[in-house]
Amino acid sequence: MRKIILGKNGEPTYERQVFKAALHTHTVNSDGHFSPEQVIDMYKSIGYDAIVFSDHKFVNKVSEYDGRGMTLVSGVELHPAGPRGVDWHILAIGVPEDFKDTEPATGQEAVDCAVAAGAVVFCAHPYWCGLHPEDVMQLENIAGIEVFNSTCRYLGKELNMYVWDACLDAGKEYTAIAVDDMHDRRNYGGAWTMVCAKSNSAEDIVDALKKGDFYSTQGPEFTKLVVNDGVLEAEFTACQYAVIVGRKSTGTPVWVHEYIKKGEPEETTEIKIDLRECPKGLLRIQLRDSQGRYCWSNPVNNTFA
Repeated sequence: MRKIILGKNGEPTYERQVFKAALHTHTVNSDGHFSPEQVIDMYKSIGYDAIVFSDHKFVNKVSEYDGRGMTLVSGVELHPAGPRGVDWHILAIGVPEDFKDTEPATGQEAVDCAVAAGAVVFCAHPYWCGLHPEDVMQLENIAGIEVFNSTCRYLGKELNMYVWDACLDAGKEYTAIAVDDMHDRRNYGGAWTMVCAKSNSAEDIVDALKKGDFYSTQGPEFTKLVVNDGVLEAEFTACQYAVIVGRKSTGTPVWVHEYIKKGEPEETTEIKIDLRECPKGLLRIQLRDSQGRYCWSNPVNNTFA
């Protein structure tokens, strides 16, 4: 079982189990190519621990499925009308199986209904949708966005770092998930979210997503993410480079601190930096390995500068 050491400043560090989760999937109950049972078999075969069933406007009765040892979570993708004639893609994770509000009139209504039902909500693939950061920030009570969606790669719109960073720069403490948005075999397994939960129950997984206790990846893995006495420490599997990204208070708008083992690819495995040397505000760590696969931490609010 994968584990990670976590710690926020002023709190003791603790160890958590980490569960590999597919948070955005589709079945024949909307526009997916596979039955729920086939989807379960597919993710089981590549080592996943949890699946969120998030069909368009349809909530699967996951309690009736055999998860084959994996945790199954009910979810839904909602599509109210959005800005400039663009439909929202609202990903609600952890709705009850009898959730009925699948045709909301507005994006905010979609978020409100899902949150009231106990779900955690993310704005799905904003770049692919044609949504601007200002559009996303209109939604209240969302947890964050998808930073990567492998299904969107066919249009070159799989990455959403710009939207995420613009929201962070504006002070929105959004977390970000990575998903495959599986519809068919081309789409699945391209990215996932590592959920640092107390257990593999659906309730604990949803709770960890609400608290931001997770990171997102295409392959690299964090083994430690700790802030102690104003020092940020991160340890991870070998990567070609690691960067800390945040907003600079003056001068150029984006501050990036790089950790690169030049001439020694696959040698970078840790970061340790005094946050007093960094700009105030929201900072995040971004990794990339020699295969070009990314990994993203959730933001740290630096109050030490």
